[in-house]
Amino acid sequence: MTTLTASMLLDPAVLQDPYNFYATLREQAPVWRVPGTDVVVISSFALLSEAVTRTEDFSSTMTCLLYRDPDGLPARLSFGDAATPTLAAADPPVHTIHRRAVFPELVARRMRTLEDDIRALSASTVAKALCENNFDFMATIGNVVPITVVANLIGFRDIEPMQLLEAAFDSTTMVGGTMSLDELNVLVTRTGIIQAWITDQVMNVSDEEDDGILLAVRRALDDGILQMGEVTTILHTLLSAGGESTTSLLGNAVRMLAENPTLQQQLRAQPEQVDMFVEEALRLESPFRQMLRSVPRDTTLGGVDIPADSTVLLMFAAGNRDSAQFDNPDSVDLTRGSPKRHLAFGHGIHFCVGAALARIEARAVLQAVLEQTHDFALDPDRQPQWVDSLLVRRHQQLQVCATPL
Repeated sequence: MTTLTASMLLDPAVLQDPYNFYATLREQAPVWRVPGTDVVVISSFALLSEAVTRTEDFSSTMTCLLYRDPDGLPARLSFGDAATPTLAAADPPVHTIHRRAVFPELVARRMRTLEDDIRALSASTVAKALCENNFDFMATIGNVVPITVVANLIGFRDIEPMQLLEAAFDSTTMVGGTMSLDELNVLVTRTGIIQAWITDQVMNVSDEEDDGILLAVRRALDDGILQMGEVTTILHTLLSAGGESTTSLLGNAVRMLAENPTLQQQLRAQPEQVDMFVEEALRLESPFRQMLRSVPRDTTLGGVDIPADSTVLLMFAAGNRDSAQFDNPDSVDLTRGSPKRHLAFGHGIHFCVGAALARIEARAVLQAVLEQTHDFALDPDRQPQWVDSLLVRRHQQLQVCATPL
């Protein structure tokens, strides 16, 4: 039997292949108070589902960032009085006010208008990548499509996609929990650059432009519903989450297909099953492994006492492979009932507002890859590389060999 130790949480080898660790957590300590730290990990589907409904006990307000201390353990960099509840990192009523400022009707309307453009962008990006038989899927497709789409969704102008992608990745790296304290402080300082750029975008949006998200938040700012700090944080969050989640999903899905030629051919023969495969990819390789919660008061979950001021990690990726909820939880099953009953996009009031967009993009990219290739596989000489993160499950590099049609 594996013995849980505090160092496992941020162990690079465990982060590369976390699923035995997740299984041990569910079996031995579904609510695990990480020894020697103020961090608590929740890993079973049932307890995760309960925790997200108890906002008075498990607050979304982010009060700290995690980093890897010299002993390899999770430590906390506190925000102190600087913690500012905003959208995804806020509880009701603030969360409700922020969400209503631009969601969900506006986002849904913008996504519908973009769907044809997403299909065209996906098809052309895949075709360009396939000019080479051997290419890095992430650099040529997986990174490119999502950041372009989310920037257009928001309404940013004069964008440099790779610069925006770097800013998005900086944001998720900052909350990834694996940096040293010195590295984390440097990154926190660097986020000011993208915040200033977003501020300029907001202040210079014209009332004559498309009635999109950028204009909506500017009007909320003018009406006093939002403050500038809230506006820039909301837009930065949308950029980061929208770019990161779909980028991770695309890489994970393509890698799974590259490793399974039978499934690959099945989806070519039955393209209507691509949507189901996307849900299984989301469940098996959740783009965001966990979400952080703060604990404002002493509480209990699953019979375990959790002290006030603890930092809780809702380990959605572990819950998504819980055998108490899913038959054959470690396998792709395209006949699985209630395919969207996973936690990859969160649960409850913080269910990801961009979930529908991520699904549209994933379907468009996967269909383009399948339609434009006879087959594709991993490059045997260059194995997939993962980002070192407790937060995201994203490929840094994914080299594939493809046979174009």
